[in-house]
Amino acid sequence: MKALFLTQRFFLLLTAVVAGLVVAFFLPGLLVLMQLAAGLLLALTLADLVLLYAPTRGGSGGVFARRVLGDKLANGSDNEVAIYLENHYRFPVSTETIDEIPPQLQRRDLLFRAHLPTGQTTVIHYQLRPVKRGEYQFGALNVFVSSQLGLVQRRFRFGQEHTVPVYPSFLQMRQYELLAISNRLTEVGVKRIRRVGQSLEFEQIRPYVAGDDPRNINWKATARRAGTGAEALVVNHYQDERAQQVYCLIDKGRVMRMPFEGLSLLDYAINATLVVSNIALLKHDKAGLITFADRLSAVVPAERRTGHMQKMLEVLYKQRTKYLETDFELLYTNVKAKIRQRSLLILFTNFETLNGLQRQLPYLRRLAKDHLLLVVFFENTELQHYLDQPATTTDEVYNQTIAEKFMQEKRQIVRELQRYGIHSLLTPPQQLTVNTINRYLEFKSRGLI
Repeated sequence: MKALFLTQRFFLLLTAVVAGLVVAFFLPGLLVLMQLAAGLLLALTLADLVLLYAPTRGGSGGVFARRVLGDKLANGSDNEVAIYLENHYRFPVSTETIDEIPPQLQRRDLLFRAHLPTGQTTVIHYQLRPVKRGEYQFGALNVFVSSQLGLVQRRFRFGQEHTVPVYPSFLQMRQYELLAISNRLTEVGVKRIRRVGQSLEFEQIRPYVAGDDPRNINWKATARRAGTGAEALVVNHYQDERAQQVYCLIDKGRVMRMPFEGLSLLDYAINATLVVSNIALLKHDKAGLITFADRLSAVVPAERRTGHMQKMLEVLYKQRTKYLETDFELLYTNVKAKIRQRSLLILFTNFETLNGLQRQLPYLRRLAKDHLLLVVFFENTELQHYLDQPATTTDEVYNQTIAEKFMQEKRQIVRELQRYGIHSLLTPPQQLTVNTINRYLEFKSRGLI
């Protein structure tokens, strides 16, 4: 009986019958007609019950459903979920499917209606966007089936207690990987950067073709070829310097707890780290990772081995924000002890005030002395949105003045870092990945690493 439910159509007809009986109290001539209507409603309801519990094709249950999704979900990305429905009844049915998704997702709109002819299958697609890493518990898949009479629904439950972990956005990583392989990164905002200067890593000598830099013509090799009867020019071909180290340093202090569009700054940094590290491996560099707060959390040495990205993915999955102040002195001492080779250090952190930067500036200057340091911190896009609104009252003018002061201080932080020769990137959280890749490729093209 727990699987049976009366539909809205049943209650509408019941209301009409009751109203008719009330009217028949004053008009006795309608009483017989209303009694017949009540009996007909009862008979149709019983017939509907018989249909829903009647033997099915192959002796299996009336319908079959299953939820199909990956063995893990990507944080901050739209993850595809499919629901397969099969009708085993000997007649067409209408279904209402409710998927019991994890409570962390806070969605109440997952009710899917479908019409299934007998013996047919349909597929329902929808997307889920988690904003926190961890384990997510899926509940049952509830399918409410009704016949063409539509007076009673029978509930079927499938796939209970399904646990899926939410990892950093590997979907985003794969998207950028495919675009990088096919040389289409410009489609997501990665700029084409003109090479400044010349890489020092010689690869081969090859025939000159239109568009080659005339400065790369190897005149001695061309003269030797001319002596053998060949008159084509040859040029020196260079390749990007390889096996350079790229470390992502992720601050896990309280400043990284600030949320934007559901994701914390830490999760934006983790997703960007995953993508940038993968791009570095595709460029034949080595990728490493250090996470820190009041103490060192995780260290992954820079490597370029098979399975290295999976190792970084597992480490990033376990990172959690701390509520304490970040110890940049601890970061400096560990970088000095663990990273012996000059490397590109991409530091993901956040400074809201100039005083906050100046407290950590001595350690940043020491890091920049031994390595190529890029300090990445975040614009407050909600403040910018507030500043874009017209101010109509004295309070709004005052609040916008304070907001503009905070925005101006972010720009002062950039200038202060530039004054000491430290590279910086002030970016909206939503554009963090693209902007970081652009700076990495710029450093590669300029030969700064």
